Amino acid sequence: MTRRTVRIAMNGVTGRMGYRQHLVRSLLAIREQGGLDLGDGDVLWPEPVLVGRREHALREIAERHGLEHWSTGLDAVLADDGVDIYFDAQVTSARVTAIKQAIAAGKHIYTEKPTATDLAEALELARLADTAGIRHGVVQDKIFLPGLLKLKRLVDGGFFGEILSVRGEFGYWVFEGDWQEAQRPSWNSRAEDGGGIVVDMFPHWEYVLHELFGRVTSVTAQVATHIPQRWDERGKPYAATADDSAYGIFQLEGGAVAQINSSWAVRVMRDELVEFQVDGTHGSAVAGLRRCRVQHRSATPKPVWNPDLPATESFREQWQEVPDNGEFENGFKAQWELFLRHVALGEPYHWNLLAGARGVQLAELGLRSSAEGRRFEVPELSL
Repeated sequence: MTRRTVRIAMNGVTGRMGYRQHLVRSLLAIREQGGLDLGDGDVLWPEPVLVGRREHALREIAERHGLEHWSTGLDAVLADDGVDIYFDAQVTSARVTAIKQAIAAGKHIYTEKPTATDLAEALELARLADTAGIRHGVVQDKIFLPGLLKLKRLVDGGFFGEILSVRGEFGYWVFEGDWQEAQRPSWNSRAEDGGGIVVDMFPHWEYVLHELFGRVTSVTAQVATHIPQRWDERGKPYAATADDSAYGIFQLEGGAVAQINSSWAVRVMRDELVEFQVDGTHGSAVAGLRRCRVQHRSATPKPVWNPDLPATESFREQWQEVPDNGEFENGFKAQWELFLRHVALGEPYHWNLLAGARGVQLAELGLRSSAEGRRFEVPELSL
């Protein structure tokens, strides 16, 4: 067996997502399984190089997990010829500058989304990366979730017949921070720092819809800041300048219509934090993070509207569970493994910076739609 080491500069691992999903549950999990099997006796061994601004936090994480390499100096890390990949999980507003620097240093790029705060910068990153001849990828974790993998299985198998509509509900109550600590960092609620639910979630909806049902061809959106004041990590009140809720309608290539509500000011009355209902001529499905349930046309009941009588049937019990039929990896880890194989072996990989730019484009057009009160066409992007 030959072990090949790939050194990965990980910028932003002191944050919740960078630490939990990308470091612990992805790269360290790959190490715990003995590395990534490349076939023919080769194993790829990821070696994280932790990067950030808070020295004490980096040192503590490194010591906790037995990692040798960490630094508060991004310039020095990118100048190191032994570093192969640059990964970015920083706040959105800091991402473009760091990725440009990494591209100029010849590093392969893997990054959280959104890749930029506006489309022009997102496309510039994609062009720079292509010109440099490096490999690049953008985190698109939702399509690797068990519930959506089952949903894709149904789509690919023709279960729905003609797909008519997709309805999504996402969100939960993010505490204001005064009497209970908020579950999300305060910058998420400040537009000047790159926050907002449209910038955060519309890139997710773009790739979910694109991958499962077809390209988004137009968008109509209404956004709101339902909670205008919040309290930061130090207990200080601040104005919430970013949108915390968005209500979007997306026309899809092929004719289906998607309508997705996203909110950090909603209390959950559903089985999972995100659910998608897909209705087609031959059947329907409801998919969440892990579960997926279906109702075929042959088993569809015949409800009759009568507001004078109580319902005598449980509609939820009339749906059938889709079996796992396999083992599901952590979605972030699964995509990391695909990207590492792309870097090491050149295997096909289409979730790149151009795909990331499509998400930024949809967010930008969604915000314009809300501001101007009209629908926007979504042009296809190219470099």
